[in-house]
Amino acid sequence: MTTPSILNLGSLDEPVLLFGGPYSNLQATEALMRSAAALGIAAANIICTGDVVAYAGDPAATTDLVMGSGMQVVMGNCEESFGFEGDDCGCGFDAGSACDLLSRQWYAHANSTLTPAHRAWMRSLPRQIRFAMSGQHVAVIHGGIDDLSRWIFASTPAAIKRQEIATLAGSGAVDVVVGGHCGLPFADDLADVLWLNAGVIGMPANDGTARTWFTALTPVRDGIRVDLHALSYDHQAAADRMNSLHLAGAYAKTLVDGYWPNMDVLPEGERHQAGVAIMPWSIHHQSRARSAAE
Repeated sequence: MTTPSILNLGSLDEPVLLFGGPYSNLQATEALMRSAAALGIAAANIICTGDVVAYAGDPAATTDLVMGSGMQVVMGNCEESFGFEGDDCGCGFDAGSACDLLSRQWYAHANSTLTPAHRAWMRSLPRQIRFAMSGQHVAVIHGGIDDLSRWIFASTPAAIKRQEIATLAGSGAVDVVVGGHCGLPFADDLADVLWLNAGVIGMPANDGTARTWFTALTPVRDGIRVDLHALSYDHQAAADRMNSLHLAGAYAKTLVDGYWPNMDVLPEGERHQAGVAIMPWSIHHQSRARSAAE
């Protein structure tokens, strides 16, 4: 196995915005940049957890926007597949499942529009981004560190998350893990390590609303404040764009009604949350050193 490439941003003392899954949704990506500006977060302090290109209608334009923005991006399974010219998206869908069949259409569309420059950029992305904040060590990944398409949800057993943490610890101390891929934002406090999913902006979180999600980390005196933010954008324009290209109507419908076309990838716990509107939240993660002293 090749050692994953790591980008270390050093110590950051200003808020950091994290999000995943632009998914070729240009309208959502533009709205994300406006939200960052409104929060006073510079592009250099924005980190995407990968999957810039997927379901929606503007793969090339979305990639251009992300590439030109100055933000940092972790390699997702879609970047790996497009960058190295794979046969499919590498999303980890079961062969023959509804997700697998639907992905073939959007993958073919995106494959026909991405340029060699887009693919070269995707190949260059790190599989892990590191930074320190308030004395805590943050690792940003896509799915799993070795398996980019590993599904890790809020209900995923702590033992599985700890397997990933142990692998990450081989590259340095870890106090906070920020992941993507699964499409649902969450925070799981494992006592010694906080596991976050930053949410995705290109597709709703199966909660029956058209909103999508991103996360901000802010340094505070004794730790990090974690804020989950809703992103509202012109979802109808994004759906209309998909429909004009005759892309999968099931996903265009999701952009509007907030329900995934199927729940093949979801564990039982997350299936029961379908249609339950997610609300923004804020938590305070105290630094481990301070907690131990107290």
